[in-house]
Amino acid sequence: MTANAAPTAAPLLRVDDVVVEYPRKGHDPMRALAGVSMEVAPGEIVGIVGESGCGKSTLARAITGLAPAHSGSITFDGATVAAVGRRRRDPALLPLQMVFQDPNASLNPRRTVGAQIEEVVVARDRANGVRRGRRDPEAAREAAEALRRVGLPDGSARKYPHEFSGGQRQRAAIARALASRPRMIVADEPVSALDASAQAAVANLLRDLSRQEGIALAFISHDLAVVGALADRVVVMYLGRIVETGTVDQIFNAPQHPYTKALLAAVPVPDGTGARPQALTGEVPDPGSPPPGCRFHPRCPLAVDCCRTDEPVLLGAPGTTAGGDQPVSLVACWVAQRHEPAVVPVG
Repeated sequence: MTANAAPTAAPLLRVDDVVVEYPRKGHDPMRALAGVSMEVAPGEIVGIVGESGCGKSTLARAITGLAPAHSGSITFDGATVAAVGRRRRDPALLPLQMVFQDPNASLNPRRTVGAQIEEVVVARDRANGVRRGRRDPEAAREAAEALRRVGLPDGSARKYPHEFSGGQRQRAAIARALASRPRMIVADEPVSALDASAQAAVANLLRDLSRQEGIALAFISHDLAVVGALADRVVVMYLGRIVETGTVDQIFNAPQHPYTKALLAAVPVPDGTGARPQALTGEVPDPGSPPPGCRFHPRCPLAVDCCRTDEPVLLGAPGTTAGGDQPVSLVACWVAQRHEPAVVPVG
């Protein structure tokens, strides 16, 4: 698949009307995801963006079974993604892997990275009916190869996580995911804890692995500039819902939702003019008590009466079709769906 292309293959991942709730003592449950539906095709890179608290990380955890869905369904390559529990995970889900934000928390500090990757190789082969010992030389060879594929030097398998830099630790975490021979990786803010140079290196590594090996990638980030350089398609979330989705070109060059426009206006542009980015005004409402109607209307300068009472659904945005009448860009906004001008004054 070429960069910025719309998906054409049958979906590898399907998320259908998923709701995730967290109990709150003395209050109604906090609904972190309020009916999210999306698909990811084989080899596609989907960027998932939004402010803190919009539900991005909860969606990542739900996709991988780490956050149980209250309702709705998630399937990966035809297999149902059930919540992770005490029982052994369905072997069919082993090719669905996750890279976490903080490699310090996801890697065991008491074991070498090589031993941790070997464990994945052994589990993968066991799922395929191949039995290996704990210190199998073939597993050790594969661990070393996985580390080499992510750009770490020879001998890295013998090191402990604390012996690496932050960027190197994240590469080791990616190597561990690769050892399962994944078809899809969910990367939850994988570069936000790194310095600028390491961010670019890790983001480019994930993009190259996806392009070269056909691995689907759900890349979750609050940094639209990184997503714009990486993804084929973008999903914009606000307060537990998807408010807009489309190709990178559509989202960055012809955004429809006022929230998407405001997010883009807040991205610094190195054009030499010295113009300052425009901050999105207002505060994100409490997810446990969202406003009626469109969830963005208290912060939206274009809100009309129906925005305050009726919640919009994702529909095809005007002028965005790809062959026939099939919409490519979807937006949940009454103003955009009515084809009214949507020039958003921010700040």
